[in-house]
This record gives sequence, C-alpha cells and structure tokens, in this order.
Amino acid sequence: MSGAGNTTTTNEVAIPGFKQIMGHPAPLWMLFMTEFWERFAFYGIRWALVLYIVAQFYAGSGAGEGPAGLVYGAYLALVYAGAVFGGLVADRVIGYQRSILIGAAFMAAGLFMITVPNEDFFKLGLATIIVGNGLFKPNISTMVGKLYALADTRRDSGFTIFYMGINTGALIAPVLTGYLAEKYAGPGAGPAYKAVFFAAGIGMLLSLVWFYFGRRQLKGIGAPTPEAQSPMRMVWVVLGALCAIPVMYALLRIEAAKLQVVLSVLFVILAIMLVVEGVREGKVARDKTIAMMIIFFFNIMFWCFFEQAGSSFTFLADKIVDRQLGTFLFPTAWFQSVNSIAVIVCAPIIAAIWVMLGRRNNNPSIPRKFGLGILFNGFAFLLLMFALGSLVNPEGKIPFWTLFAVYVIQSIGELCLSPIGLSMVTKLAPTRLVGLGMGGWFLATGIGNNLSGIFASHASGSAGMSAATALGAYTQGFYILMAGGVLLFLLAPLIQKLMHGVK
Repeated sequence: MSGAGNTTTTNEVAIPGFKQIMGHPAPLWMLFMTEFWERFAFYGIRWALVLYIVAQFYAGSGAGEGPAGLVYGAYLALVYAGAVFGGLVADRVIGYQRSILIGAAFMAAGLFMITVPNEDFFKLGLATIIVGNGLFKPNISTMVGKLYALADTRRDSGFTIFYMGINTGALIAPVLTGYLAEKYAGPGAGPAYKAVFFAAGIGMLLSLVWFYFGRRQLKGIGAPTPEAQSPMRMVWVVLGALCAIPVMYALLRIEAAKLQVVLSVLFVILAIMLVVEGVREGKVARDKTIAMMIIFFFNIMFWCFFEQAGSSFTFLADKIVDRQLGTFLFPTAWFQSVNSIAVIVCAPIIAAIWVMLGRRNNNPSIPRKFGLGILFNGFAFLLLMFALGSLVNPEGKIPFWTLFAVYVIQSIGELCLSPIGLSMVTKLAPTRLVGLGMGGWFLATGIGNNLSGIFASHASGSAGMSAATALGAYTQGFYILMAGGVLLFLLAPLIQKLMHGVK
C-alpha cells in the first residue's frame, strides 16, 4: 500500500501518514541528503588513501603499493564490519536516530584526525571513522526501509532513489577533492592530501547537521523506545565507542589473513544469532533467514572484486592507463566519479525496468538480480583481460576508454545487487533484529573488502603494479566471478523457495 494514510506496520512500528513527494514518503528525501553528505565525506578520501600511504609513508616507492592495498582493504572491511555492532546498538539500546547522530560525530572527528601526517595517528583516525561509520551506516539504511510497508511495491524503487543519493555524493567528492589536492599541491608539486581529508570532514559535519534538524520529519520513526529514552544510554554508547577505537586501531595493524579470521568468526556468530531468532519466529522466518545468509556469501564475492576500484584500479589508473586526452591529463581521482555517473544515469532506467517487469509478473527474483550483478562484475574483468593482453602500447599503457568502461560495467552490476540487497535485508531479516540483519549485510561486504585488499596486493606484486601482474590477477578474478554468477543462477529456484514469496 502507498497512500499517505497508510498505517500498516513494519518492524513493529506503525507507519505514520507521511506527505508524499514524487510518489515517495517525504522523509526519504531528507535521508537522501543526509546520506549524500556522508558519502561525500567517505568517497572524498577513497581515491586518495592508497596514494597517500605510498607517498607519505613509503616515500613514493612501488614497494608500498602492496601494504597500501592491505591497509585500504582492512579499513573498508572494518568500516562495514562495525555496522554489526551499530545495528545491534540501534536495535537494543538507543534507537536509530541517536545512533546516526553519534556515528556522524565520530566520523567527522576521524576525518579531521587523518590530516595529521603521522602513520600511527593516521591509523587512529581511520579507527575513529570505522567506529562512527558502524553507528551510522546500517541505521540510515534501515530507516529507509521503515518508511514503507513490507508489501509496498515502491520499496525497491525507494532504495534505488536512496542509492542515487549515495552516488551523487560519491560523484561530486572525487572531483572536488581531486581539484583541491592539485590546487594546494605541496613540496615537489605532490597532491595536498590534507586538503582532501579536511574537505571530507566538513562534508561529514554537514551530514550531521542536516539529519539533526531534519529528523522531525520522521514522526518518531527510528526514535528510541520508551524504555530507551534515558540520556545515560547515549553516554554509555559514547564511552563504548571511545573504547572501541583502540580495538579497531589494533585490528588495522594485524596481518590481513588474521583479520580475515576475526571477521569470519564474527560472521559465524552473527549468522547463528540471526538463524536462532528466525527459528524462534517460526518456519517461514527461519527459511527467510537462511536464504538471506546464502545471498550474503555471494555478496562477499561481489565486493572482493568490485572494491578494486579504490585500490588496484587506482594504481592501474595512475601507472598503466593512458590518461592523456589531447592536451588534458585526466586526473586519477576523477575515475572514482565514473562509477557514480554511471549509477546516477542508469539507476532510474534499471528501477523503471524492475517496475515494468513487475507489472508483467516477469521481475527477476532477488537471487537472479544478484547473479546478474556478479556476472556484470565478471564482464568488467574480461575487458581488463583483453586490454592488458592485447592493447598495451609501446609505453606500457592501455587506452583510457578501457578503464572508463570497466567502471561503467561494474556500476550496472552494482545496481543489480547493492540497492536490492539493502531492500532484501529489511524483508528477510527476523522482525526484531532488522538492524542486526543490516549489520550482517555490511559485515559480508566488509569480509569481501578485506579480501579485496589481499587481491589488490597480489595485483601489485612485490615491486609495484605492472601490466603483467595486473593481467595475471584480473584473469583469476574473471573466472571466479563467472563461476559464482552461474552457480547463483542455478541455486536461484531453491533460494527463492526459502524466501516464501518475498520479491
């Protein structure tokens, strides 16, 4: 149902009569802008992190590319893994709105901390961002789901619109921060990474202020329950977050393989919690939870290779792609915006396709949409195989258009998977643990991101990336993705049966 007077309940909360704007509840657009500024901050530093680590802590040596990829992968993994605890805190302790506010404050602080050119303080700043993002990210996504009834056919479309907010911020951020890095270039005309990190911190403060004043529109959605109103609960959460920062710092410093063990154990614990809760709610809830966990596995595979965009693809763009377009040298940072442009252009088209197919009862099931996402990711790696194997010029570079096209192809795969995944969790997770279920989604993404760092290190080799090391790694990536996509298509009928009609 979609009327302004809808009172259907979802996740134990009655949906208020929201004003409708462009066919969706008005608070969706406030959450859109909150996420826009948060993603501006997040993606504003994404392109710069590995380049900064190599330049600042390895004196620009190619030998630093492997360690930089590992740090980047660990950072992203913990960013998403932290969402598990953020979802639990919101579900059980202080509610979604307060979790978002505290998380935004911690993220802003961490972004300003990484402006200090000291490796230990840099990682401490990353740890602070990780803790803040854990409180922010799963809960803002869960809030979107709470604006719609479970049977509301606009639900997937609403998440796709929200996803456009993510990508609008991600589009603008690399362009602006890349410009600032060049404008305020430091000694030796090196990029001014401090300006990049400072601009991202300002963006995060804007996200905090926007949500603080805009949350009145939510009419109680995401507010703490009556028993959780005490301000002392917020104090305890803040103290807990402060204690979590050194833990995240320690995890950033351990070997990637050991971090993978930690994340895997955490995932197993979370899976048990969700399945046990599903069993308590009955056979249907149990089956839905099992279906969700199977899809989580394929989510790990997707992000392992998709997140090369911020690590090995950055080194590829910087060293192996011919970025000279006539008299204009295309900045490395701007490649990070290609994904966002493609998503913004293609998201309305793909959302319309899902709606059109739904009206004809031909809308692909959630597992098949995921399978399409993985296959498109594989096609992107196929193009890189061709470029690195057949299109390398005498200077050892591949054409500009190839990497540009890779980002576009990956973006189509992302649109088949990521916004659908956010919506899927709100439909399949046990009713009392939707926030934890969303945390599980982000933990699976985090595991994939840590694997992405390991894979990126492999693509760079011991002395820095070359066309040969990249070709070997990306060929492996192609075969893994194609096998995963085909397997998911074969399993789709079984998974759909476990979902008991959820589409």
